[in-house]
Amino acid sequence: MEILKTVFGYDDFRPLQKEIIDHILEKKDTLVVLPTGGGKSLCFQLPALVFDGLTIVVSPLISLMKDQVDQLGEMGVSAVCLNSSLPAEQYRHHVSLIQQGRVRLLYIAPESLVRPNLLELLHTVTVDCVAIDEAHCISAWGHDFRPEYRQLAQIRQQFPKAVCTAFTATATPTVQKDIQTSLGFSRDNGFRAFIGSFDRKNLVIRVMFKDNPLQQTLDFLASHKDDSGIIYCLSRKQVENLSNQLAARGFSVRPYHAGLDDTARDRFQTEFIKDDVRIMVATIAFGMGIDKPNVRFVLHYDLPKSVENYYQEIGRAGRDDLDAECLLLFSHADIPRLKSLVTSQDEQRNRAAWFHLEDMVRFAEAEDCRKKRLLAYFGETGAQDDCGMCDNCLAPKEQVQDISIAAQKFLSCVKRTGERFGAGHIIDVLRGAETKKIFQFRHHQLSTYGIGKDLSKKQWFYLSRQFQSKGFVQREDNYGGLTLTPEAWGVLKGETKVSGLLDSRHKLSQPVAETTNAESAELPAHHPDLFELLRQKRKELADEAGVPPYAVFPDKTLVEMATFFPRTDTDFLNTFGVGQTKLEKYGPAFMALIRDFCTAHAISEVTEKKPPAFAIKESSPKDKRHFQVGQLYHEGAFITDIAGQFHVKPATVINHLYRYFQDGNPISSGQVIDICSITEDLQIKALKAFEAHGYTLLKPIFEDLDREIPYSELHILRLYYLYVNKIDA
Repeated sequence: MEILKTVFGYDDFRPLQKEIIDHILEKKDTLVVLPTGGGKSLCFQLPALVFDGLTIVVSPLISLMKDQVDQLGEMGVSAVCLNSSLPAEQYRHHVSLIQQGRVRLLYIAPESLVRPNLLELLHTVTVDCVAIDEAHCISAWGHDFRPEYRQLAQIRQQFPKAVCTAFTATATPTVQKDIQTSLGFSRDNGFRAFIGSFDRKNLVIRVMFKDNPLQQTLDFLASHKDDSGIIYCLSRKQVENLSNQLAARGFSVRPYHAGLDDTARDRFQTEFIKDDVRIMVATIAFGMGIDKPNVRFVLHYDLPKSVENYYQEIGRAGRDDLDAECLLLFSHADIPRLKSLVTSQDEQRNRAAWFHLEDMVRFAEAEDCRKKRLLAYFGETGAQDDCGMCDNCLAPKEQVQDISIAAQKFLSCVKRTGERFGAGHIIDVLRGAETKKIFQFRHHQLSTYGIGKDLSKKQWFYLSRQFQSKGFVQREDNYGGLTLTPEAWGVLKGETKVSGLLDSRHKLSQPVAETTNAESAELPAHHPDLFELLRQKRKELADEAGVPPYAVFPDKTLVEMATFFPRTDTDFLNTFGVGQTKLEKYGPAFMALIRDFCTAHAISEVTEKKPPAFAIKESSPKDKRHFQVGQLYHEGAFITDIAGQFHVKPATVINHLYRYFQDGNPISSGQVIDICSITEDLQIKALKAFEAHGYTLLKPIFEDLDREIPYSELHILRLYYLYVNKIDA
């Protein structure tokens, strides 16, 4: 489909995307369960550009709405949001655009959508699609149930001709069925569910038993020196403490939790999204609501509440399909704290929460393939036993040894102490400790007293967790005492051999690049120096446009640029994530940088070129949008009229005019100054700054003027400066 490349810049569809889009375009209700990063948004965004009417996108998070609207705007797609964060004037402007039929996608919260005034507005336009994002919030059995989502079933009846679609990344079969029932989806009416694979092949998953969490975190961060990442903590206090400790050590970090005031939280999140801050430390109870694709790591400082939470949170890493690493620091001490947090007055919700927590503990304690366990949890069977991308599968097999003797010592001590004490006391007895508790219960007189002195306390704790995971002992709920299972007797009698490890194998010495699955290595090696230059240019252009860097281009696009060195419109348009609008808006700046780099490094031809996914039609200069805009401008058309003719923002027209100038055409009209909103005194100061610094880069002008004039006005003033001084490109 042409829209896929020309608007979104993608060469081909991801698994299931085309089938989902075709089904939605047939106006048939759809449930979509795809992993985070699997391309859910495209499944409703692309049909919105085909439908004649409006597509309503229900989203629970204001920040996520803004993020997607910004990204769509960079692609030239008309999308707006209506929420409480908007100034009154902007809200009214968005309403006006909807009434005029100039909006393709409307992002709105579920509680806002049910308001009578909003419904009255939407009944004045044609609604072709209602897309419910984060649809697991509908289900009481989901990990993030929200009562306001239940009202969406009534909204369906308000727009009987609109197709209804539900999207989620984390839904077990039970939750899927609940969503279908709540929304009234019926196979008699053509309903279909699309369930994609939950396997995120580019994620490396590790679990490390927590003993010195701060040092373990510092060791982990050392292997991600320049990467962007998220660290999740259980409590607000933990977030603040860890954030302060990392900041004191020179890390670029911000805290993020519900206890911060809205202004601080919004500022910190914006800094993270715009790559001004590298690390966000956040509570696991508070959603980030971001779609930042270049998150290279997620570290769980504490245990998540459920496998769904864990999967969703690690899903924020590697959304650009490049490799990312996920580390969970696990301690049994987290379990009672979490259990107290999830306990409520509702017994049904308590049972669901406790089941979720037990599943999470089993995952953390597992010794088999973690990805296979994750997939099985979400109902996906048939995965390989060795994924090659988790700590259990990456562990050198030669490290596994016979630990039967240690198991017999431990289990015998559990039995002889009466099957009523926790692992800590059992280990003290084995190591011959002289504690008050040991003497109180006369455990120094047992035959097992002191028989485990050959192993450290840390090694015994690690072994005890393995014995629990293997099912030889179980923890008693009320006090945490260990009891033997029937399987333990086979070990004690010498009938069952036990294999395992004496020390934790979850080391951080192996960088993610060396453990990469071959299936995720799609590109030849890129030039790191060029990648860094492209990243700096992206940041500069993003700051000028007031959008996150990834809204300009994701890392994957920069990697391709630093691999194939595109220097023509055709090659640049063939790059992942480059559509027609972004070619026109950003192509000249990036291609100029690539040409300069190739000249400086004597790079003439690229030995391996990326094959075109689509036949790209060569066009003459006169067919290009920026040339058409330039001609209209010099024929006397006003900027606002040109913007209306091409259905773009005035800022886009300004960009077209500057590109027109870069192609060798003079700016021979000064009426662009009519849309400048700053005072005449500031205009004069800006023109003097251009005289001093030149017009090629705006950042020196911006800084020289003490950041008093926004970039949007500097773009206008640059064109006026070129006109006033009769400058040729």
